[in-house]
Amino acid sequence: MKRVIVDYKKLTPEILSLLVEKYPDGYDDKHIITFKNAKNQTIEAVEVRTEDTVYLVKISAKLEVSMADFDVDDYAEEDLNESIVDIENREEDLDDE
Repeated sequence: MKRVIVDYKKLTPEILSLLVEKYPDGYDDKHIITFKNAKNQTIEAVEVRTEDTVYLVKISAKLEVSMADFDVDDYAEEDLNESIVDIENREEDLDDE
């Protein structure tokens, strides 16, 4: 299973939808995963899974606002389905930050 770290700025509608579905009332301390990245920086994230990928979404105040404001009806079906490839392509960008 692949693990992908996703920053708030790189969230797609599909991943945001998964987050809202998994944490409908928001997340709390028991949902937070803490780990060190390749640059030895401490990262806090929440986890969502698809069939083949574990997404670790970095926590930020903006993430909480996005989850609270998310409405799946605001997105076309194509937006919700195309995003896994986009996230995987953006993974390299996160390693550079």
